[in-house]
Amino acid sequence: MSRFEGVNYKRPALLLILMNIFGFGLLFVANDYNKNILYIGLGILGFFILTYTIIILCRMGDKFIVPMACMLITMGVILLCRINIDYGIKQIMWVAIGCVTFFLAYAIYYNFKYWHRLWFFYAIGATALFLATLIFGKTVNGSKNWLQFGSFYAFQPSELTKMLYIMFLACYFSKSWSEPVGKIPPKYISLGITYLFIGFLVLQRDWGTILVLYSIYIFMLYVYEEGYKFLIANIGAASIVAILGYKFLYHIQVRVSTWLDPWSDISNTGYQITQSLFAIASGGYFGRGIGNGSPNYIPEVHSDFIFAAVCEEMGVFGGAAIIILFFLIAYRCFKISIKTTNAYDKAVCFGLTVMFAMQTFIIVGGVTKMIPLTGITLPFVSYGGTSIVVSFASLGVIQAISAKAERGKNEKAGDRDEH
Repeated sequence: MSRFEGVNYKRPALLLILMNIFGFGLLFVANDYNKNILYIGLGILGFFILTYTIIILCRMGDKFIVPMACMLITMGVILLCRINIDYGIKQIMWVAIGCVTFFLAYAIYYNFKYWHRLWFFYAIGATALFLATLIFGKTVNGSKNWLQFGSFYAFQPSELTKMLYIMFLACYFSKSWSEPVGKIPPKYISLGITYLFIGFLVLQRDWGTILVLYSIYIFMLYVYEEGYKFLIANIGAASIVAILGYKFLYHIQVRVSTWLDPWSDISNTGYQITQSLFAIASGGYFGRGIGNGSPNYIPEVHSDFIFAAVCEEMGVFGGAAIIILFFLIAYRCFKISIKTTNAYDKAVCFGLTVMFAMQTFIIVGGVTKMIPLTGITLPFVSYGGTSIVVSFASLGVIQAISAKAERGKNEKAGDRDEH
């Protein structure tokens, strides 16, 4: 009997190879046969094939989430090379680092058994990152959410704090942490930490991360909390804070007014979103073709607005393909969360999945004017070193949880601790 009987592991690899050949082949022709395009395409395909081969040979759990993430990365790198080949070259470097980070995160999470005991360290680590950003951070596009190291590298701590926050919440929701601190039960400590982090993000003006973090908390409350009173109270409090924020914070007023009527100030505050809508409309169903669009008219097209560039050159069907891939990744990750019997792993996997899903909804919704625009990246697609590396790390944790479930290494929640 074959070791991999019943698993059609070759089909995802074949689809990924064909996607890279056609995508980078078209870009090669559109860019006057620039050989750098071929080198980038071969390099990124090599990373993907090597990563997927190791996953198959080492039986590292789910066989499909990594190829789907690689398809998203391929679409992103093709568009980045189209916008500016330097972005594509830098992105492939970050993808290489991300692949290494994926395996490191997998190995560390798989082999360390006491993640559920470290709630205090997660909270302290995330708080330290927030304080460092507030004290030493660099303001970019109105948000103080970057730490600059020399003139070559900038790090966005909020990407890492999302992972730490999810692992912190998982300690409470999995019942791994049930002892009160002083006389304060974990329920209210987790509530206080959540609003403390939101306060830090308000000071940083990082509205997108606020939505992601609070959505994670609300969804985990909905799944794990008994009854609905506490959930409704939190939603009510958040609604009041949102109304007060709109009333007293000019930055939020501008975002909302731009969302409602970007055409009234099309040359200033409404320029980004209107250019995005023009790009999506000009692409039609099948797109203008790779190399035939005008994505450089959209400010920050390589990061916040790359979905609009995809729709312009690959059409609405190309944009739909990205959304479907994210749906499939979320489906596979939710399935892993349901399958695992370890309560802490289940909560971590669920939280990371919600993080990916909410980031996708927020940025796609903002670019298409469904919701007010906030500046966050589209996971695996947008340009950005921190985003790519942390996304790969999150995927590595989910892959480790999947492998533990498949190998029967999960233990019941009550039997986790060694006596």
